[in-house]
Amino acid sequence: MVAELQHGARAAEWCTQEGHAYRFDWGMEALGALGPHVAVVVIVDVLRFSTAVCCALESGATVLPYRWNDDGAAAYAAAHGAVLAGRREDSELSLSPTDLLTVDAGTRIVLPSPNGSALAVAARDHGVEHVLVGCLRNAHATALAARRLAAGGAIAVIAAGERWGTIDGPLRAAVEDMLGAGAVLAALDPAAAASPPSCSPEAAAARAALIGARPRLYDTLVACASARELLARGWEDDVATSAALDVSTVVCRLVADEFRAD
Repeated sequence: MVAELQHGARAAEWCTQEGHAYRFDWGMEALGALGPHVAVVVIVDVLRFSTAVCCALESGATVLPYRWNDDGAAAYAAAHGAVLAGRREDSELSLSPTDLLTVDAGTRIVLPSPNGSALAVAARDHGVEHVLVGCLRNAHATALAARRLAAGGAIAVIAAGERWGTIDGPLRAAVEDMLGAGAVLAALDPAAAASPPSCSPEAAAARAALIGARPRLYDTLVACASARELLARGWEDDVATSAALDVSTVVCRLVADEFRAD
């Protein structure tokens, strides 16, 4: 049993998954705990930020992540010669990965989101050396790039998750992000037979979730809570675009302030 700590605190160093090459955890707190101890961070936000970035880069666009609900976003986009993403309902460029598959090459897009984009901005601001975003579409390509960039160092896969109630609510562990993270981890460690195990127990659980769901991946994804929200808005196409496994070789790497195809 974990010993009780004064004031109910839990020491972050116990949660770094030390000794494992491949690590997995959730949200901003995990980024803060694991980021300083790894060579590469892979952010996964399947529905929809990381899939949107992948699709935009597949089209030859560049994505600039930005904080959600920030009044400075329009000025930031103008200063960087970019289009500020808006609402799909208003026929604007948005977080819709399906629409971003057809964006004009060379387009520069400022893409705020409350989870994946916020994590990307935080990783950059905290000085993480190599930041990638991964999704189901580019899981294998992302794993290969992460291993190359890590050069023998550890890799942390951070699932963005969703929020309960409001964008400021507590983190909701979102199954689609566990599956996306698991796809990256399965590609990092196909055999999962190394001794000692290369995947931490947390990473192994995400990997196992993907392997279990893989034969019926779309059916699993479309039934999850986040997908039901998109379906209610009439956006089944975004769920289908996000559920496609390893259809892209694009690696989405954060270089300074921009995600570019690596």
